[in-house]
Amino acid sequence: MTATLDCTITRLSDHTGAEVRGVDLSRPVDDTLRARLNQAFSQHSVLVVRDQHLSPQQVLAAVQLFGEVFPQQDKKFSLPECPLIHYVSNQDSYPDGTRYIPGAGYHTDHSNAVAPPKATVLHAVKLPDRGGDTQYVNMHRAYEDLPEAMRHRIDGLRAIHVYQSRYSTRKLMTLSEENRKAVPDAVLHPLVRTHPETGRKAIYLNPIRIEGIEGMPEAEALLLLDELLEHARQPRFEYRHQWRPGDLVMWDNRCLLHKANGDYDMTQVRYLYRIMLKGDVPV
Repeated sequence: MTATLDCTITRLSDHTGAEVRGVDLSRPVDDTLRARLNQAFSQHSVLVVRDQHLSPQQVLAAVQLFGEVFPQQDKKFSLPECPLIHYVSNQDSYPDGTRYIPGAGYHTDHSNAVAPPKATVLHAVKLPDRGGDTQYVNMHRAYEDLPEAMRHRIDGLRAIHVYQSRYSTRKLMTLSEENRKAVPDAVLHPLVRTHPETGRKAIYLNPIRIEGIEGMPEAEALLLLDELLEHARQPRFEYRHQWRPGDLVMWDNRCLLHKANGDYDMTQVRYLYRIMLKGDVPV
């Protein structure tokens, strides 16, 4: 049997997100459905596939409908039985005992890689009763809404991405020495990148990893980055996802910011599988 019974794809907002129903990703997917899902992802930037109940190995197989797996940078969260799948949980702590909330603060995943991942996928295994939404900001829309003078100003600029910016308000887990060797010290990416599939331009920001702008004085660069982030965070550019059990959510790191909210009862477990897909060098 194939994965589809009666697949429907429905918009979740006027600019970001589509809900997929009538698909069972634990079953084989034919070429027609695969093409349809990939087209929907390019068009909507977030796909929410409802009512999935997948093992880590099934998640790994399902996401390869959309591309090759991107090896994640911090191996401490990998699943022993399926190392390419990592977990996201509210049950981990920093070495000082402070609770670690993965995904806090607006960012795009692993932008400090030479070719950052095009997509991230989360599959909900266990959720709190309420809260824990993920917010997405459409950076195509944010770019298109900039004044023309600002678009001209930022086109052609390149930002400096590192593992963790010294200006970041979010603290990342420290990488092991082995993992650190596989991560570049710094990379340069355009502040405005062009989507390789749609040709649309987007602001490419990451407050957690950007440390400056090439050739620009530090103070000026920080003011510009803050101004762009403030602009992008306007509610009209946002899709806010309220998680349901069985959701498999995939989003496009090339044109979105996202953040997780730690606004729920921390005595309840939030646990999801996480995997990423290889992307292109930003241009």
